[in-house]
Amino acid sequence: MALTETDVRGIADYARIALEGDELAQMTSYMNDAVDMLEPILAYNLPDVDPTFHPIGGLSNVMREDVCDSERGLSIDAALDNAGSSRDRYFRVPSILGEGDEA
Repeated sequence: MALTETDVRGIADYARIALEGDELAQMTSYMNDAVDMLEPILAYNLPDVDPTFHPIGGLSNVMREDVCDSERGLSIDAALDNAGSSRDRYFRVPSILGEGDEA
């Protein structure tokens, strides 16, 4: 299945890449060469092989449960005592968006 210049122009527009003049023809040729390199894979008869979407297969989550450890946790008051600035029960931090000090 060869890509046409219209296909490549659509892909370039989607990726927000400006292709002008000879660039479109060159990119079309380049992308068709890349697709042609994948052709030998289609020769394999693999109807019973499930697609792999993760390099480690069926691994889903290796993290432990998020459990509160009351012996190691800080109370809100203890945490806010170390804060540079706080308001009510929250930490106050400088604005990173440059919208002033509204907090």
